[in-house]
Amino acid sequence: MGVLRKRVLFRVLLGVLSTVVVLALVGALLGVWTVRRSFPQTSGEIALPGLNAEVTVLRDEYGVPHVYAGDAHDLFMAQGYVHAQDRFWEMDFRRHVTSGRTAELFGEAQVETDVYLRTMGWRHVAEQEYELLEPETRGYLDAYAAGVNAWLAENDGAAASLEYALLGVLNGGHTIEEWDPVDSLAWLKAMAWDLGGNMREETERAQLLGLGFTEEQIAELYPEYPYEEHRPITDTDELLDTAPEGDPEDARRAPELPGEAVAAVGAVYDGALALPEMLGPRSSPDLGSNSWVVGGEHTESGLPLLANDPHLGAAMPSTWHQVGLHCTELSETCPFDVAGFGFSGLPGVVIGQNESIAWGFTNLNPDVMDLFVERIEGDSYIVDGEERPLETRTETVKVAGGEDVEITVRSTHHGPLLSDTAAGADLTGIAEDPQVEGAEEGAGYAVALQWTALSPGTTADALFVMNRARDWEDFRRAASGFSVPAQNLVYADNEGNIGYQAPGTVPVRGEGDGRYPAPGWDSAYDWEEYIPFEDLPSVYNPESGFVVTANQSGVDADYPHFLTDDWDYGYRSQRINDLLEEAVAEGPVTGGDMSEIHMDSYHLGAEAIVPHLLDVEVAGVAAQGQDLLRDWDLYTEPDSAGAAFYQATWRHLLPLLFDELDPVQMTGNSRGMYVVGTLLEDPGSAWWAGEEADGRDAVLAAAMEAAAEELTELLGDDPADWRWGDLHTLTATHQSFGTSGIGVVEWLFNRGPVESSGGSAIVNATGWDDKEGYAITAVPSMRMVVDLSDRDASTWVHLTGNSGHAFHPNYDDQLEPWARGETMPFVFGEDAVRAAAVDELTLVP
Repeated sequence: MGVLRKRVLFRVLLGVLSTVVVLALVGALLGVWTVRRSFPQTSGEIALPGLNAEVTVLRDEYGVPHVYAGDAHDLFMAQGYVHAQDRFWEMDFRRHVTSGRTAELFGEAQVETDVYLRTMGWRHVAEQEYELLEPETRGYLDAYAAGVNAWLAENDGAAASLEYALLGVLNGGHTIEEWDPVDSLAWLKAMAWDLGGNMREETERAQLLGLGFTEEQIAELYPEYPYEEHRPITDTDELLDTAPEGDPEDARRAPELPGEAVAAVGAVYDGALALPEMLGPRSSPDLGSNSWVVGGEHTESGLPLLANDPHLGAAMPSTWHQVGLHCTELSETCPFDVAGFGFSGLPGVVIGQNESIAWGFTNLNPDVMDLFVERIEGDSYIVDGEERPLETRTETVKVAGGEDVEITVRSTHHGPLLSDTAAGADLTGIAEDPQVEGAEEGAGYAVALQWTALSPGTTADALFVMNRARDWEDFRRAASGFSVPAQNLVYADNEGNIGYQAPGTVPVRGEGDGRYPAPGWDSAYDWEEYIPFEDLPSVYNPESGFVVTANQSGVDADYPHFLTDDWDYGYRSQRINDLLEEAVAEGPVTGGDMSEIHMDSYHLGAEAIVPHLLDVEVAGVAAQGQDLLRDWDLYTEPDSAGAAFYQATWRHLLPLLFDELDPVQMTGNSRGMYVVGTLLEDPGSAWWAGEEADGRDAVLAAAMEAAAEELTELLGDDPADWRWGDLHTLTATHQSFGTSGIGVVEWLFNRGPVESSGGSAIVNATGWDDKEGYAITAVPSMRMVVDLSDRDASTWVHLTGNSGHAFHPNYDDQLEPWARGETMPFVFGEDAVRAAAVDELTLVP
């Protein structure tokens, strides 16, 4: 025991000493010189070897760069240089994530994450993808990489970013590698993972089967989309049935089956430095987006208005980087005059406007992921009674401060065996007890993931085609090449046209519908083909004069192809439809109206639930909370006491009602709202029977009593003083150092908290995890309104700021305006850009 105590004491002292050392060194890092030395030069002149001619970069007070160049090579080379100036740590961290190399940065604790990443093989697929792209696309990627590397030649260590100085303290330093064009493509895989498919739902349904629930019971928890209550995006009667001019298959080049990829982030540096955990299928059910477009017949100007706000995980800095890319003279060799939101590490603009059109994205989320239970015999797997050799490859995971780890990745023709990894523990459980017809007791099984993004595609080609699209046909041609992630695309142009197009590679299955894992040993369940592009939903100048997409069902019940059954259940989309109908009736619609809709905080999902809460008898503080609900207008504004009590009641209701599902948990988002609303109309349902409360009214009363108790503890004894904003706050958390557990480190990089209106399944979609508390975890990552009649009257904002450098003025200058629902001018024309500019940088060959 004495030796053990000495060891424990030594570890404690070592931990204390390490913390003191870290704090002392971090204190030194706070010196003005160290902090500011990585700030970019944004005015004057810089030599950029490799340029063909001078390039001008104008920046406004928010640090938004507009790049003016004479040819496409110089344009994208300059964008690479500017991205590196603003966000290189983010770019470097992202490429380590997507290639499964986080242990190289943060040590042994990251090995499990990297093994999962290597098994999925994002980088492996991106390398194949590069070779498939059009020569001009590869040229743009190469020019961008050259710009990044020109910046790296002059910047290293703390001169590149404060994070590298801190990494040097924690990990002895890090050698920055040159940027490779494939690094850009790999990040597209990360976004596809974040937004792609129903792996979470398919895994949960398989787990519920394993817990003994019947498919009928599970169907009650995953009901059909309510087409009559919440309008889908399109009506089959108005869908276009023509493909764009040219051969869409040439543009699309659907990936061959199978392939590899997928990803995650994650864990801890030596038990102290925690990275944000993104392991597992889709980090939040609140990821989604809103977009809508209104035709000129309804607007003040007579030309369209287009709005977009993608919902992504909250991050510091924001996922997006604002940029303008302008050829000084439009020509066939330099066809770009575009501005909007992009990703650091990727050339071009993802969402925005050019001189002719504007476009926005939301997640279509078709079922493009299937789990296959594979029967394994030694180094083979079984298909139709015959053995096939498993595909294998060896990967080496390098570990900072530790020994390399070598792994063998196994795959079938469906995809990689995720159940081989510790991070795929849920799938390992399915492999050990597969609830699949034909599974035999005593046989060996594993679980493979088949996903469209695990095969090389041409999304990068499509992005550049979209950036230079001039009309609807060009736009659809771009969409036809957009393989993953499958998105809802809204469109508007200078001629007054509006439209909607669903792109993406969506499989057609043999047997099965993708709701449950399929028997991999039976080829009848294999994917047979993809839905032809011309059959994907598309509308042009609809009779209503507007289009709304917010992750609801993309099609009505008459659509002939299967896209998915796992839609968002449409509370946000229906609310936007309702608000637009009101705005059109009162008319004309203005850009200000569009921005007001962005910030709408009405809780449509509460409409079916609050009346039942008011019918239940409760006493004491719970009864006072019930009185708040009687006066509540269903708006989730920060000052609302009713919103605070309702959301707390909702948080406690779900585990009381669905206690038997453990370890699966009912989502607090739209599906949970729709399921609960349906069950409230059926008080005799067996779901109301529980251990802590038995019967509908008892469960509702217990939820309100638990909410009252929690809010009393958190917000005080007087319910009238309760505020939703005191609970519902956002701390913008740095992706790699923001959850270190070391206060000074977190202070360096995190910003906030800021309070916000809204919540899950609300138009202002500030999502929160009801299992953890009320803090905002998913956000409208940006808000944009484009006015096709006056591009310089467009508006935009994103979550944090354009700079990735802590303490730079543009690091967090948009955070509080974002929280208040404010926007700034989204100028586009050169005269307006020059008028707004506060810095001018000339890049010379």
